[in-house]
Amino acid sequence: MPIAPTARPTTTDTTIGVLGRPWRGAVTASGNVVGDSPLDWWVAAEDRWHLPEDEVATLRQRRTDGAPVVETRMRVPGGDVVQRVYAVADAGGITIVEIENESSAAVAIAFSHGDLLTARPPSVKPPQGIPLPPAAVVFPLAHRSTLRVGLAHERVSSGPLPDTVPAATAVARGWLRHVEQASRLVLPDGDLAERVVSQRCELALAGVEDPSDDAIGFLLGVHELLRTGVDAEAWVPEIVDAAESVARRAKRTYSWDADRALLATAAVLSRLGESKGADDVQAMRVRLPSPTLRPAVEPTGIRLIAWVESLLAAPLGDGTCSLMPSGFPEGWLGQNFETYRLPASPSQQISYAVRWHGERPAVLWEITGAGRLPLNAGAADPAWSSVEPSGEALLAAPPH
Repeated sequence: MPIAPTARPTTTDTTIGVLGRPWRGAVTASGNVVGDSPLDWWVAAEDRWHLPEDEVATLRQRRTDGAPVVETRMRVPGGDVVQRVYAVADAGGITIVEIENESSAAVAIAFSHGDLLTARPPSVKPPQGIPLPPAAVVFPLAHRSTLRVGLAHERVSSGPLPDTVPAATAVARGWLRHVEQASRLVLPDGDLAERVVSQRCELALAGVEDPSDDAIGFLLGVHELLRTGVDAEAWVPEIVDAAESVARRAKRTYSWDADRALLATAAVLSRLGESKGADDVQAMRVRLPSPTLRPAVEPTGIRLIAWVESLLAAPLGDGTCSLMPSGFPEGWLGQNFETYRLPASPSQQISYAVRWHGERPAVLWEITGAGRLPLNAGAADPAWSSVEPSGEALLAAPPH
């Protein structure tokens, strides 16, 4: 029985696409491409055919630096066959599927159809041993060599793959430059910083939540897009309605993410020149009860960004900002780290670094934006505070 190509994306897939272009696709956990022209892949090694969808438990998949550049590693005799999938803007938009043979023997790569941009034609004599779909094509791939094919976004056809297509590493760097306009985190937990990048990339490609379904998620998402340079002016009426909805519910239970959503609202309005609206939202934050504590369990989706940033800096409704409000995570003790452009108030950002001197952490900070901002070190050092826009201070040693 022929193997069946993947049909549609799921919530666990990684969205891919190009900013400023309408095409969107996805990469599944097995490395298959889902979109207008779905593409599956299979590997014929010296022992047998390897079907990624049957080996998901042993595949290793990651996003390069958190960007929508998806690397899937499949183990075959003698090493790995590595697939990378990403989208580029060249020639109206192309999804690149790159296969690198890191194993010690030649393999063959099969794709579920031949509507591909390629640098060389497929084999006329594919290996036997598996009933491939009728439209499948096969490419031989020598030891330590790389194969690239492309899926055109504007048309479905075969043809030559442009020589100028950027490498996966260059595409990942471009995504990092874009999303780190919001904030850049160099943390002891590098995976945590990568998950922030991943969520920002997903937001940039998939868009904000529907405010009628998730008002908090919508407000957090608009703020994140604004921080990366997206014009949020057209969203102002929806922002106001969503903020009022969040505030009404907050009178009963004021959750930590509702507080971050109202902070995001004030920041968006301030950036758009709506200073009175921003002041009104800040006054609303003061009138509401104290928000619930930031949860210990990492949330999913857009709330992840607020959850991570509120670990590092907490802009409070009274106009102060706490650095490390809950103290240092246990695994961070003695570890240097840096943060850039964190929200410190609706109109101010803070960048700071922590450097350890024995058991005591030193904090070096700089605030951008007009106005006076009282700082404190939260649970990291309850005795320390400052109103200086920049400086350096040696904090107390954390308790053991």
